[in-house]
Amino acid sequence: METKRKYERAAPAGDPLPTVVAPERALRVVTRPERNPGTALDLDLVRALRVNRSAVERRAATIPTRRTVKKEWQAAWLLRAITCMDLTTLQGDDTPTNVLRLCEALGAADLGITVGAVCVYHAFVPLAVRALEGSGIPVAAVSTGFPAGLNPLPQRIEEIGASVAAGAREIDVVITRAHALAGDWQALYDEVRAFRAACGAAHMKVILGTGDLATLVTVARASMVAMMAGADFIKTSTGKEAVNATLPVGVVMTRMIRDYHERTGYAVGFKPAGGIRSAKTALQWLVLMKEELGDRWLKAELFRLGASSLLTDIERQLEHFVTGRYSAAHRHPMV
Repeated sequence: METKRKYERAAPAGDPLPTVVAPERALRVVTRPERNPGTALDLDLVRALRVNRSAVERRAATIPTRRTVKKEWQAAWLLRAITCMDLTTLQGDDTPTNVLRLCEALGAADLGITVGAVCVYHAFVPLAVRALEGSGIPVAAVSTGFPAGLNPLPQRIEEIGASVAAGAREIDVVITRAHALAGDWQALYDEVRAFRAACGAAHMKVILGTGDLATLVTVARASMVAMMAGADFIKTSTGKEAVNATLPVGVVMTRMIRDYHERTGYAVGFKPAGGIRSAKTALQWLVLMKEELGDRWLKAELFRLGASSLLTDIERQLEHFVTGRYSAAHRHPMV
């Protein structure tokens, strides 16, 4: 038996609905802004968050073993990883030459594949913007007293404004970890809201510094508060902590993103950063995103990998797929 479903659309504004369609059943389209605007701080929700650490660790341990991606499928996943990469140089010995070399390592141009963004210190934003002019690749600037985030708040907000004025289209901000460690969620919320206002049209990635937050419960609560305050992305680490991006932390943060999306309808991005150096590790993060959040979070709009040397290993793996041989690392620009 053939079943036919009949869809009715709502009449234009001002026109009466057809009598055959009840008003409460008419299709209504509610438009939302693409960016997460944030919500009011719900302290009851934040304080009620709990994490079963042993269950999270068991889940994280399955990620490297659940999926085996080989041959052309592995090559395709690695190309996707490049498109989601924030190619980064944040060293004390950075020079204009280093930044220019970074801007030239943009992926497979012939395939239309480039990195998600180039991430640099504020001092190098104008140079990177000029180098990437016409490429469509945004410049991301680390800001707010990176990496410790302990500068006076007015100074940190001023730094955001300076980076935006210099052409940065994305800002990676650092929270005051003491607010999260002390459970002062109102102070953390107010801080991130101030950062969001200073960012304006630039997208804001909120670095939690998860290696300094002591417990997974604190990571979960800090993630939720940052999203309530208007984060476009939540990011694990600065790359300068003793412990950076780990899969258990990734499980907790992605589940907070899922919970926030289910509650509000707004999609927040995720950026693991620090210690992601091999193609194998990048694949694990892609698997995590696919299984916890779905295919929508496998694009640069909602997923970034903070890395620099990772690009070299991915290039070597792709060359091996094509030629059957691994090239020497020194043949690649990001060594």
